[in-house]
Amino acid sequence: MAVLIEGISLVIRRKTIDEKYPGGWNGFVEDAPNRTLCADDKIARIGFMDTNDVESYIKGLEKFGFKFVVDGQASEIAVVDQIRGFRVDCDWLEAGRVEMADDTKHIFTACILKGCESKQLIFPHGWKYEESLSRDYGFVPSGHLEKSLKYLRHENGLDVYYNKLTGKEAYIGRTGEMIKHNK
Repeated sequence: MAVLIEGISLVIRRKTIDEKYPGGWNGFVEDAPNRTLCADDKIARIGFMDTNDVESYIKGLEKFGFKFVVDGQASEIAVVDQIRGFRVDCDWLEAGRVEMADDTKHIFTACILKGCESKQLIFPHGWKYEESLSRDYGFVPSGHLEKSLKYLRHENGLDVYYNKLTGKEAYIGRTGEMIKHNK
């Protein structure tokens, strides 16, 4: 099966989570930093909206023995950007844009374990296209935040900005404490 990719997503083999994460899969689910977790029986995905949050989460996983990059390749953790694809070469996953069979207007980025036969797409619990990054996605390159957005406030886990280009509020989901579980 394939998992939805939105924002900046981490994709991890379920087998690695079972072997390395304290409490295995159940511990990983319990400690999920936000509500974007989705998984099949082979891979799991968690999404982020800020590269600093991604880096912090990876560092937390590395403390448990997870390996991110080995010899220039994604080893046990892959970082997949919704627009730009893999951040580091990855030989165990495939990612790309897909459309729903019954609705070609809804196009998503998805990731699948290489060699997997099932093409069913897995979404996070409670996910709705109308409220998703797949529908409305904005990207601000590093170093351009001040040029495009003006910080207004932090509210309910979101940094709220005024978008100078659109005249509307923009939201960036922020994840607090990354890894709650202590070894």
